[in-house]
Amino acid sequence: MIPILTYHQIATPPPSPSPYRSLSVPLAHFESQMAWLHRLGYQGLSMTELMPYLRGERSGRVVGITFDDGYQNNLTHALPVLRRLGFSATVYAVSGLLGASNVWDRAGGVPRSALMSGQELRAWARAGLEVGSHTCSHARLLSCTDAQARAEITHSKAELEEITGEAVTQFCYPYGEFNAAHRTLVQEAGYLGATTTLRSREKVGSREPAQWFELARVPVVRSTHWPQFLLKLLTPYEDRHGRRAQGVGQASAA
Repeated sequence: MIPILTYHQIATPPPSPSPYRSLSVPLAHFESQMAWLHRLGYQGLSMTELMPYLRGERSGRVVGITFDDGYQNNLTHALPVLRRLGFSATVYAVSGLLGASNVWDRAGGVPRSALMSGQELRAWARAGLEVGSHTCSHARLLSCTDAQARAEITHSKAELEEITGEAVTQFCYPYGEFNAAHRTLVQEAGYLGATTTLRSREKVGSREPAQWFELARVPVVRSTHWPQFLLKLLTPYEDRHGRRAQGVGQASAA
């Protein structure tokens, strides 16, 4: 079983009772978690680097590392830790909001947090880490028309490729919400894989091609201290949640 870790912000959590403060992992916690991975012999990989291991074409002690939304603190706080350990990761950026903030959270009272600009996203890519797509506007795909969903999925890929000069082959469904039509749109757009908010570690080996576009992940949040982190990593702790009904994401600001 291979865990794909989900992070959002690597920063001091906002004061209680701020909504979704759990999605801010303090830097000291992140450093400790990455150190545990290294100590246990894990190699942290981007999603593209992880795919051969998921398919069973390569073997090794590996873990996927992903960051949703593309927060500036991923660059300033997480990147130095990853580089120091020789790890890679994928950040899922919202192509139409580069240099802006998490405006999709505004109505819910979530504090503002800066997103990476185009220049900062290029710096992330130049450091050898991967940029994936999180749509153009952090859209709720289940609320979009077919045409809107197609535009969010395809235009974001083109925009991010133009900004970074790199191929964008990985996608993440905002809020974890998707259906079979969205999965097909992601495939048709030329992505090679997509992650969800379904909770589980991933099995190694052959799968139906469509299943590479609904990959489960392991959430890491503010309250995930090192004993629980090791349980998530090394045991069926997350697997017991199983794969939730397709198209129904967990309540999150992913």
